[in-house]
Amino acid sequence: MNLNGAVNSGARLDRLPISGFHWKMLWLIGAGSLVDAFDLYLASGVMAKMDSDGFSTVSWNATFMSVGFLGMLIGAILAGFLGDRYGRRFSYQTNLLIFGVASLAGAFAPNIQALSALRFVMGLGLGAELVVAAGALCEFIPPSHRGRWASLLTIVINLGYLAATAASYIVIPTLGWRWMFGIAGVGALVVWIARKNMPESPRWLESVGRTAEAEATLAEIERSVTARHGTLPPVERHENLRTERVPFSALFAPGVRRRTWLASLVMVVILVTIFSFVAWLPSFMVKEGYSVVKSLGFSTLMSVGGPLGGVIGYVLGDRLGRRKAMLGCVVSVMALGLCYAFVHTDVAIVIVGFVLVTSIYTMVAMGVYAYVPEMFPTNLRLRGAGFAGSCGRGAAIVSPYAVVALYQHFGLPGVLAMVEGLLLILGLGVYFARIEAGATSLEDNAAVMDRSAQPVTIEGASKA
Repeated sequence: MNLNGAVNSGARLDRLPISGFHWKMLWLIGAGSLVDAFDLYLASGVMAKMDSDGFSTVSWNATFMSVGFLGMLIGAILAGFLGDRYGRRFSYQTNLLIFGVASLAGAFAPNIQALSALRFVMGLGLGAELVVAAGALCEFIPPSHRGRWASLLTIVINLGYLAATAASYIVIPTLGWRWMFGIAGVGALVVWIARKNMPESPRWLESVGRTAEAEATLAEIERSVTARHGTLPPVERHENLRTERVPFSALFAPGVRRRTWLASLVMVVILVTIFSFVAWLPSFMVKEGYSVVKSLGFSTLMSVGGPLGGVIGYVLGDRLGRRKAMLGCVVSVMALGLCYAFVHTDVAIVIVGFVLVTSIYTMVAMGVYAYVPEMFPTNLRLRGAGFAGSCGRGAAIVSPYAVVALYQHFGLPGVLAMVEGLLLILGLGVYFARIEAGATSLEDNAAVMDRSAQPVTIEGASKA
């Protein structure tokens, strides 16, 4: 600890070489998010089966999906407040427990009304987990690797998408859709137990004045890295991350508000793209005349593009700036979306759909798990990501009804036209906002000014 009482946690974490500690954090954080993604994406296969069995209808499926998003909206907001007030670990353990218990209960729901109510509770945990995961991981990873590790987290999470579609293909036709909720619930509780001893973020501990805990946690991390790599590199900067508690309104202060609105736009467009297209694929295919089994098979093949999108993000994550990567993803998804609207053969549907899903999840890796959490200072990071996530969830609440209306009147091209328009708005927003992030310290990212703003002082870093 420095003479001025600062732990200097940001600089000390940033100079660490990648070690077993970082991999442990990735897998423990990622495992919870993988289970959440499994539950999030099981909805598409479950909805198709519930509809064909008469347990639900298209309209009730839209309600089932929308109330889940309402829960995610509230969960994202609560996670931001809880994570910035009580810590990252408290937030991600609380939300995982809520989700796991509600998912187990969903396996025994007597009707679609009860299942929809439980879906709201599941959503509280789902919305929180995906906010906390990216924010927590980026606080441990050095700047030179942060883009790649955000993509690694995306790969782990997208394995939940692949697992959900594969399990839907195998489990739903043989055992029934209820087993999908049971699998998700048991998985969540197993991960909850495994994550009980995860360390708290030293950056957060220092920012709220718990310097003794921050020093002890950081010293243990440094010991584990030293045991593998020997003498650590010198600390190149000195800064005190202790800050006064700032209100939620600080997200809309000069120098921060442009980031808040851009982060929200990123989340809105990406989540609507996923839940207006990817999550509805099996239902679209059933309505186009394919059997439930065949539609789930096609969706499973396309879902391999989810982890592959993370791999592409890993390759590009620290080579391109976040802004260039996002613009490239937007152009790619728009072009492939136009192609998908006009293909009709089985082979073309699978191939174009696979490449489209890959592009969408490359955009997820760069946007949701790298760009958004990097925009905010430590004492606002989870509230900023939570607010952006809640905006995305809010849009996702409305999107199922928009999807149903557009599909009924214009078919799949109508749904894709809505997505294309939103992607165009996102591309223009990223281009004109001119906000970059990437391979610099989180403290430096937080202090970058919007061109029209005064310097951001809410980070409270003081040079020693």
